[in-house]
Amino acid sequence: MNIDIKLHKEDLPVQLTLSDKIAIDCEFMGLNVERDPLCLVQISTGEMDAHIIQLNRHNYSAPNLKRVLADQNINKIFHYARADLLFIKKYLEVDVKNIECTKIMSKLARSYSDKHGLKDLIKEFVGIDISKNLQSSDFGGKLSDKQLQYCAKDVVYLHEIHKNLKEILMREKRYDLYTDTIKFIDARVNLDLASFSSDIWSH
Repeated sequence: MNIDIKLHKEDLPVQLTLSDKIAIDCEFMGLNVERDPLCLVQISTGEMDAHIIQLNRHNYSAPNLKRVLADQNINKIFHYARADLLFIKKYLEVDVKNIECTKIMSKLARSYSDKHGLKDLIKEFVGIDISKNLQSSDFGGKLSDKQLQYCAKDVVYLHEIHKNLKEILMREKRYDLYTDTIKFIDARVNLDLASFSSDIWSH
């Protein structure tokens, strides 16, 4: 199955038209938001396409991308939104609107499993066993074809995964619980930025 991959330097093209429901993923130099910069943002419309934006890490000037992220009318599907939104807010200085998170959906819908990684969800709902070997590779420099393929596969299946998880949540009468939970995501990101990374609800 071929993926239409387009690499954009610094920003999305101004003439590019996206759908009102997109999947988004990010790549960083590590997991420490204070030390490890945001390198890439990947977007898919769900039509086996992937727009990979290689950001300018000197100024993070990406007005077209930022406009899309802040657009309340565009539904945005993430997997583990907490991490992506943290780096987006830190480096792009954008509050992303209209968010979905397939990891939260999976934890609420798939109580029959303790595996909620993207690889597990792709295998169950798409029937493809993808490799995550390049997850820890260097995304800060020139990107190889294998890295571009890896980045693309992180977003092109999210629409299908979201659809299937929503069906389970609706069937099991847990969708309202999910919608209530996702409302907390902005506060969770702000807590992370304030270095409150532990569970504040614990005793």
